[in-house]
Amino acid sequence: MSSLTSSEYLNPVNTQTWANGRHLVRCLKVIRETEDVLTYCFSMQEPVLFFFKPGQFVTLELEIDGEQLMRSYTISSAPSIPYSFSITVKRVPGGLVSGWLHDHLREGDVIAVHGPVGQFNCIDFPAEKVLLLSGGVGITPVMSMARWFFNTNSEVDMVFAHSARTPADIIYRAELDYMSTRIDNFKLHLICERSETGQIWGGYRGYLSREMLQLIAPDFLDREVFCCGPAPYMRAMRRLLADAGYDMARYHEESFGETPAEDIASAEVQAAVALAQADEPQVNHWVTFSDSGKSVQAELGTTLYEAAASAGLTIPKACGMGICGTCKVRVLTGETVMSHNGGITEEEIADGYVLSCCTRVSGDVEVGY
Repeated sequence: MSSLTSSEYLNPVNTQTWANGRHLVRCLKVIRETEDVLTYCFSMQEPVLFFFKPGQFVTLELEIDGEQLMRSYTISSAPSIPYSFSITVKRVPGGLVSGWLHDHLREGDVIAVHGPVGQFNCIDFPAEKVLLLSGGVGITPVMSMARWFFNTNSEVDMVFAHSARTPADIIYRAELDYMSTRIDNFKLHLICERSETGQIWGGYRGYLSREMLQLIAPDFLDREVFCCGPAPYMRAMRRLLADAGYDMARYHEESFGETPAEDIASAEVQAAVALAQADEPQVNHWVTFSDSGKSVQAELGTTLYEAAASAGLTIPKACGMGICGTCKVRVLTGETVMSHNGGITEEEIADGYVLSCCTRVSGDVEVGY
């Protein structure tokens, strides 16, 4: 048996990890949560581990009617499912950005985001017992926290109390119900201001009061509190807890929909740099797919998979990391650079085969596909 060096035996997946900065992301999926709330799921073309602290947010860089706008949205997904991230957006009546996102952002679209950032998170304030309070679309950061605790099989004792206008306005309702039935350390309490004609509701009604909170979490004075929602909701929660003698040093809140000035400034600087770089001349190369009779110009460093997609071709792909070998194609002529993770043999490479997901254009290329 031949001996292997450690580098040959341990062939790590060359996956990048998300870090605060400007990133181009593609919208993978749009999910309708309620009549006026949509969830947008994003990823990058290359595998990226989207690690962040549950509760943090990203700032979207958008151009609407010729004006560059920055808006921050909490990440509603959890880093325990790390190859994509999501934001959940409520259409605000008259809201320029939320309206544009609902009307124009579609699957396949690419936008720039900045982040992740934010002091409001459950990692920096560890606790054995937490009370997650939310109102309306303010559910997004505490849902990220709950998903994190749930997915990692955490023993953190969670009480989740969410307030909505009506039963139809409860965001993530099916998932919340599922979580509450799967583990004993997740107690769900939903509160609706009112129910409308035809809606059956057997839960709490009205607004969260001290008496109601005493029923929901009798030990709330012993819990770390994370709260997010409209400004009036959070004012009421602060007053309720303070009047009850709660230690407000253990109270943490996030005001959704507001972008801190320093984050806007940082994002605008990054956007200006990106705009300047975009004005620089790009080096393009021709990528020809001989079997399909299609050609496309691709920037230096573009993967063959991306070039094929630009030409309207879909190369079968599974892992996207150079492991499975599904996206194998043959380079007939030209220059490419491949960095794979074991999904192709040396014999196949010698015959001109490459993995299109992790093979980048470095000159004009002809591919047998």
